[in-house]
Amino acid sequence: MSTDRTTDFLRELLVRQLTTWLPAALHRSRRATVAIAGTDAGSAEAALRLVAAHGDQVRGRQVTVLVLADSAALPARLGPIEAELPAEVTVHLLTGDPYRLPVAVKAAGAAGAPLFSFVELPGAVTPKLLAAAANGRAGELLLHTGDSARDALVSAGFPLVAEVAPVLPDGEAAGVIAFGSRSDRSLEAVRDALWAVGADLDVRYRDPQDPMGVTVGVVGDPELEPLARELLEELRRGGSRPVTELRRHTLTATVYRAADANRALTGLLDAGDVRRDREAGRLAGDEIITLAR
Repeated sequence: MSTDRTTDFLRELLVRQLTTWLPAALHRSRRATVAIAGTDAGSAEAALRLVAAHGDQVRGRQVTVLVLADSAALPARLGPIEAELPAEVTVHLLTGDPYRLPVAVKAAGAAGAPLFSFVELPGAVTPKLLAAAANGRAGELLLHTGDSARDALVSAGFPLVAEVAPVLPDGEAAGVIAFGSRSDRSLEAVRDALWAVGADLDVRYRDPQDPMGVTVGVVGDPELEPLARELLEELRRGGSRPVTELRRHTLTATVYRAADANRALTGLLDAGDVRRDREAGRLAGDEIITLAR
């Protein structure tokens, strides 16, 4: 079970990411599905309020919100919010644990349209749950679990996977946040959301697969030396790379943001450790970065 601080963290993260995802999904499709599974009632309420706040964008579209939770009080709590939703929004409240997500997604007819799933798992991830969240090629999954889920997400067909392990202000570990997507923009957005929430709640992050357990603070300007070392190692492993690929590597292999990659690369250029195609100007995504020595 989540502690109160972890619950607050997860709720804020859900709201921030859904704020980014929903308008983008409705821009590219006339229907979209949001699935909330295993969270507390407050998170489900926050998600519905956010959908209601986007009423102008929802009109003329079809939005389905699935809420899967073990709470008998949920219908009474969400009922007043449902009454304020546009007619284009359908809410399904289902009783049960988050492992019933595949059944819920299928019953909602989510296939072929954008699906955003926010799932808090009490146990291990399962292939069926991840396949449902992947929704063919249309799904994105933001997952809170007890351990790394990277390999499972990759096996489920998510080509872009990122993970961080939040550490609360008192040093308490808060599990692992994993994200699977096919969109670089979504990947960048969820990392920005993590840093914004971390700064608000004084949460630090570490790489779940780092045996040293080194944490990174997200308040103010981060220490970029560890990221610079990782980018140099990536260039040694794979040779010259475009800036876009190094930004993506930053998001999928570290706890840093894409913008931090640009700053770290600028520092490496100033130090003479790497070279760029152009002599000056802003680093462009297609610009090739090469080791200087």
